[in-house]
Amino acid sequence: MEEPMDRHSTFHIGGPAECFITVDTIKQLGAVLSYLQKTEWDFFILGNGSNLLVGDRGYRGVIIQLGTDFNGIEVNGSEVTAGAGALLGSIAKEALEAGLTGFEFAAGIPGTLGGAVRMNAGAYGGDMNQVVESVDVMGYDGEILTLDNATMEFGYRTSAIKDRPYVVLSAKLRLSPGNKEEIAETMRNLAKQRRDKQPLEFPSAGSTFKRPEGYFAGKLIMDAGLAGKTCGGAQISEKHCGFVINQGNATAADVAQLISETQETVQDKFGVTLEPEVIFLGDF
Repeated sequence: MEEPMDRHSTFHIGGPAECFITVDTIKQLGAVLSYLQKTEWDFFILGNGSNLLVGDRGYRGVIIQLGTDFNGIEVNGSEVTAGAGALLGSIAKEALEAGLTGFEFAAGIPGTLGGAVRMNAGAYGGDMNQVVESVDVMGYDGEILTLDNATMEFGYRTSAIKDRPYVVLSAKLRLSPGNKEEIAETMRNLAKQRRDKQPLEFPSAGSTFKRPEGYFAGKLIMDAGLAGKTCGGAQISEKHCGFVINQGNATAADVAQLISETQETVQDKFGVTLEPEVIFLGDF
């Protein structure tokens, strides 16, 4: 089937996927991975599509979305166990209800736990490395492994599994008892900061570029005079230059070209290489 990927990306951009499958159980996932290994089809595990740019011509492969059994969240004392498909905002809400602190930083990140663990997502001084105790993964061969925090080798926007043949199934998070009112207040303050400083009113993939060592991507882009720069329907946000936004009719080609031109300008002016944080998928 041909599934429009603009429905599955926070950019609201993307051509059709050749095949789109939702797997609801670990057993189903294992069966699908086994079949794909035999047929050598390309595939991609989709979270919330919040860090993804799909090409206008779509993706010639299989998109796998994790369904029912991967969305659960359980709290046991100071430990939270959640499936890879659980939204970070939902986990933060459960932690708040349980009076657990440590996950407030993730409340406004519009992604799933699986993607967050894979890339060590973070914001406002917090990241997954600080809270993950262990991660259950399935190898493409169907083997299930449990990786502890040290084995995950978390780094800035990366982990040991990012470029390895593993699919995140779930993770255990170690949080701390806290005051519910203070936790809620922290979450409200961070949400206000996001609203005030980020162009949340437009479709985007969040921060477009990784933070270069010793610099801030948004400031480099602003200092290069690129605030408000457009390419077709894509624009460097004037509110936060670290964001490329979809003004409503942007194509993937527009976004890709704007990213490329931004990289070239910053490199020429400051000698700093901007590395995209966004994943490019499919045919552009």
